[in-house]
Order: sequence, then structure tokens, then C-alpha cells
Amino acid sequence: MTNSTTSQDSHLVSRDIKQEILRAIASIQYGSVEIVIHDGQVVQIECREKIRIHHADLVRKAK
Repeated sequence: MTNSTTSQDSHLVSRDIKQEILRAIASIQYGSVEIVIHDGQVVQIECREKIRIHHADLVRKAK
């Protein structure tokens, strides 16, 4: 019996990376999380948060 590494085995995501992805998702109210992968490995996690401003709320605060 031989040990061979399948392509699926080489693309396993570590627990730390999974935790970082979940932390990124949990930290934003509106926006997106982008995961950048190079050669089958996660190399970057980008968070883009949107801040929603409701015009009616701003008008009331200005008075």
C-alpha cells in the first residue's frame, strides 16, 4: 500500500484560516469578505464594510 497525496488533500484549509474567515464574516454588518487563493492556498482575506447612512436620521439630528 502506498501513500499518495490527492489534490484534495493538498488544498485542506487549516483551522486557523477557517477561524479568521469566520471572524471576518462575524465582524461586519454590511459588506463583503473576499478570500484570495494562490496555488490552492489561502493567501489573503479582505473585508469591505459598508456603512449605511439613512438620510432621514441625519436630517433629524441636524435640527
